[in-house]
Amino acid sequence: MIDLAWLQKLIEMVDESGLDSIEISKGIGTRIRLSKSPTVQVIAGSGSGHVVPPSTGAAFAAPAVDLPAGKPDDGSKAEQETSAESALLEVTSPMVGTFYRAPAPDAPPYVEVGDRVSKGQTVCILEAMKLMNELECEVSGTIREICVENADPVEYGQVLFRIEPA
Repeated sequence: MIDLAWLQKLIEMVDESGLDSIEISKGIGTRIRLSKSPTVQVIAGSGSGHVVPPSTGAAFAAPAVDLPAGKPDDGSKAEQETSAESALLEVTSPMVGTFYRAPAPDAPPYVEVGDRVSKGQTVCILEAMKLMNELECEVSGTIREICVENADPVEYGQVLFRIEPA
């Protein structure tokens, strides 16, 4: 059984240190991995369904869609909307926690719909186990949709934002 006080102290030490991640095996069958930068999969929207190896940072995934070569014949509005939606990158939650749009209740939100964001810019905070984790953007672009309300609980892999890449 894991001593929770020991685990809490370990989390604090990693948070305050320059370490990005640490993995510890304690006894038989007990393994703990702490990481400031979660590993995620990025799926490229190249039309081939190509999966890129896991990387660190916020979760960005463009849907893998097989797009027809050339432009659509009838140019219908539904097809144009589908094409526009497939060009957006989805920022997903790298953990289970609580989503916060601002650093404090009385502070303005990090981003709004229509805002331009740059790589490395903080877009929200995810609280997990009383630890506040800033989620940084991995691409430059424009926020097109915020999919979660402030203070809502979020699941691993849940879409938080949709960004139109620059």
